Amino acid sequence: MKLCRSRRAVVAAAATATIVGGAVACGGESQPTASQSADAQQKISVRAGESIQSAVDRAKPGQVIDIAAGTYHESVQISTPRLTLRGAGTGTVISPSAKRDENACAKAGEGICVTGTAQKKASDVTLESLTVAGFKKAGIHATQADGLQVVRVTARDNKVQGILVEKSVRTVFRDNTARNNADSGIFLANSMDTEGGALDTQGAVIDGNKLTENRIGIGLRRVRGVTVESNQVTGNCGGVFVVGDEGVPRGGALTVTHNTVTGNNKYCAPSARLPFIQGTGILLTGVEKTVVTSNEVRDNSGKSPMSGGIVLFSSVVGTSNSENTIRDNVARGNKPADLANRDLKGKGNTFVNNTLETTEPKQLPNSSPSGASSTAPSVAPSS
Repeated sequence: MKLCRSRRAVVAAAATATIVGGAVACGGESQPTASQSADAQQKISVRAGESIQSAVDRAKPGQVIDIAAGTYHESVQISTPRLTLRGAGTGTVISPSAKRDENACAKAGEGICVTGTAQKKASDVTLESLTVAGFKKAGIHATQADGLQVVRVTARDNKVQGILVEKSVRTVFRDNTARNNADSGIFLANSMDTEGGALDTQGAVIDGNKLTENRIGIGLRRVRGVTVESNQVTGNCGGVFVVGDEGVPRGGALTVTHNTVTGNNKYCAPSARLPFIQGTGILLTGVEKTVVTSNEVRDNSGKSPMSGGIVLFSSVVGTSNSENTIRDNVARGNKPADLANRDLKGKGNTFVNNTLETTEPKQLPNSSPSGASSTAPSVAPSS
């Protein structure tokens, strides 16, 4: 590289570069534009062996923290708005530390915590392209967040949930993998520790995720306004669980569509709230106005009270399903039935144009054995 003849020449060249938005300053070599320099200032780089939490602590709203591949033994606590935590892919791994006293997230046994308050939400945080693995509770736990995006994250081998979000709105889960977590791969709830009516999630989206070998692939508890779309849910004890109770507003008013839910046949022992789980594809329990449409639900088989392809089941507190619509699904090879209504006290539930082989009870409207055309009305209430 040639050196400039004087400092004045450097200053003049820099001024010219600023005016024209990028220029050759010296010796024919390109210099960064003002916008490129600003972008660089927005990023904080973390290399293997360095602390992600340290970078988060000094980050300002709107900054991006780029994390190189490597294993980081720590938990990360985030409350800064508009912060992006971006790994280099599955090779960026966040796993537990041997230290006992790091931060509140570590003390809770969790990997990444995004935490706001009712008065001040943790807004527009993005977690992208990294792995959280092996934590005592959730790999990711967000509470009181607004606009959280979890994208291309792998959550595996965590002792409770893979990804848990509660008391939050406008959450997006897209293109994630949740594998071998002891509870749900993705769990979206109004609250884990308090009763109450369902939370309006204001358009939460669970899209394009792969959920395998968890207790439940996708769990939705006492929430409304969610779209669950184009996910692959296989090899869990249960596939997609939409759960409500007697709280007002009721859980439901959400859509489960274009998902592939197959072979969720692991055995999971009963809990304090539910019987044992095995062979459940899509379950609705105690919810209203939920649309289950255009899903492929195959080969889910078990002997649990909740086993079957698409199942309506009364909630543990006796609340029935109401005004739900099950339509245009392909459900085959599920046992004991492709479509089971075990909530016969439910009101206004309809079954429309589904392709299936077996139903429970046998006279359930719109049963089309072996895909034959049904003679049942196109819309027929269950009761």
